Amino acid sequence: MKGGRVLVKAINRNRSFSSRTPPSPSQILLMDQSDRYCYNPSLHWNPQVEEYFSKAYGAEAFSRISKALTRPSCYSCIRVNTLRETTESVIEKIIKFQHEKKLHDALRDLQTSDDKSVEISERVNNSASETCPVFKCPIPGLDYVVFVKGSGPHDIQYDYQEDRPAKEVIVSRKCAEAVLRGAQVYVPGILACSAHVDKGDKVAISVGVEQPGRNGDWAIGITRGICLVVFKSIVDPQYIERDGLYIGQGITMLSRAGIFRGLSGLGVDMTDRVFRLPSFNDVLKGDIFLQNLPSIITAHVLDPQQGERILDMCAAPGGKTTAIASLMKDKGEVIAVDRSHNKVLEIHNLAAELGLTSITAYKLDALKAVHKNKLNDTATQSPSEDILSQTSQPAESASVVNGNLVSPTTENKIYDEEMKKGPYASKSDLRKQTRRMKNGPGRNQMTGGRVNKCEGFSPNSFDRVLLDAPCSALGLRPRLFAAEETVESLRRHGKYQQRMFDQAVQLVRPGGVIVYSTCTINPGENEALVRYALDTYKFLSLAQQHPRVGGPGLLGRYESSDGYSEEWLKPGEEDLVQRFDPSGPHDTIGFFIAKFNVGPKEA
Repeated sequence: MKGGRVLVKAINRNRSFSSRTPPSPSQILLMDQSDRYCYNPSLHWNPQVEEYFSKAYGAEAFSRISKALTRPSCYSCIRVNTLRETTESVIEKIIKFQHEKKLHDALRDLQTSDDKSVEISERVNNSASETCPVFKCPIPGLDYVVFVKGSGPHDIQYDYQEDRPAKEVIVSRKCAEAVLRGAQVYVPGILACSAHVDKGDKVAISVGVEQPGRNGDWAIGITRGICLVVFKSIVDPQYIERDGLYIGQGITMLSRAGIFRGLSGLGVDMTDRVFRLPSFNDVLKGDIFLQNLPSIITAHVLDPQQGERILDMCAAPGGKTTAIASLMKDKGEVIAVDRSHNKVLEIHNLAAELGLTSITAYKLDALKAVHKNKLNDTATQSPSEDILSQTSQPAESASVVNGNLVSPTTENKIYDEEMKKGPYASKSDLRKQTRRMKNGPGRNQMTGGRVNKCEGFSPNSFDRVLLDAPCSALGLRPRLFAAEETVESLRRHGKYQQRMFDQAVQLVRPGGVIVYSTCTINPGENEALVRYALDTYKFLSLAQQHPRVGGPGLLGRYESSDGYSEEWLKPGEEDLVQRFDPSGPHDTIGFFIAKFNVGPKEA
């Protein structure tokens, strides 16, 4: 297989994804198997979205971005918990871990190898000497960040034989994107596999990607548990789903029957990957945290100081929250909020794992972050009193009514009110409500921990606010599918973020700082938000960012054929934001950071 085959194809504008058809039987017989067993994805976009991005970046630049998005960054970025460990000691531990893993993998390979002539000691020694380079981040001020270099894309030899095709396993797209980052294949992610697959078999791993349906929707055309046909003899019905999407090979940990009977557990132990990135799952817990480089830089740009009161508005799972607390040496107050109960628990757990005590997490919708005093809208409170109506609710005593956590003392009152609704509440709804109150919250509301519920904060009560806004996430990589986003959905994201930013502006004090960030390449959620902020709030100004690693923002404006328009940055503003290009030299995810200084607010 040629090296060029593992690179991502440029987007072909004249070729529609829906027009692809399986090859004929004669074409299959003549096909070079290197064409089939390769990683050669092509990221397809909604046509209007592709046109929008091509105008924003230029067609050639957007093509490069699309290519980069289909593969992972070729390094793992690790943030060291310097409150517990030094960077040097963590590097030593990582190298030791790599040696031990190489020894384990070498011994495992020997158990399944048919090559009896290879000396065990030689293979083990060679494997132990091949470790991924580990080094400190060279960016000034980020010496507590460690890079572990990976490699790829690699050609994988699948040992295809004319009379015996390789046994195959198809995994879901989300499972594959995790595997490309170094994860294993677990049972829930397996969609299909060949017949007669037994435990211990070597299998080729491929990806099933969504296909266009008749109604314009996208779905996987594979029913979980189907048996893949013999490739050489007849047309392969699943050819489209995995054409050029082979991500590696591994050893099955279960038989075919065991895979589709179970609901959890390791399904395939990956032995060779297109991208070889080290996995640090459950490694050095409490000492390190895997985090994308732009996310680490975002916490630095916020520049938190010891003793300050800082708000992280959309904090889950807590990576930036804990980074902020670490930069403050755990001295100050970091408030983290998220509207999901279970995600708030994740923040609690991560803070405890890293030994950080300055973090307090609350369940709160960021769109309701500013508290509305029902008795007197002009009343103000001290910072220590503005977290109103917060309740610490254990799983065994809390219940959920209409999606809200309530204490047992209020259950009967709420239930009576529901019962009084008469014809507006059906008997079925009442029975469900009764069961809900009797049995307590479901797994989506509680996982056995405690969370504090908050009704909001007083205006001007924070020194700094971080709004890492929920977004279209079109900068995350690897990404194998993007066609579900439309221009309408991208515009909705932008409007949603404006509403959140309005809350952030009210919560930060004059003289404070707001940092806004996203993990998307969409200018409507990035530069357009900056334009909205500066035009709406005259007391805001863009601030210099340190460290500065990303590139400049986009200038100008965009007008669509339907009359919609967006204003982006003006000359002189482009170097005051950071835009991380996934096809750029730093090999990061797509990301955007803007920092605002808050001047005296208007009366």
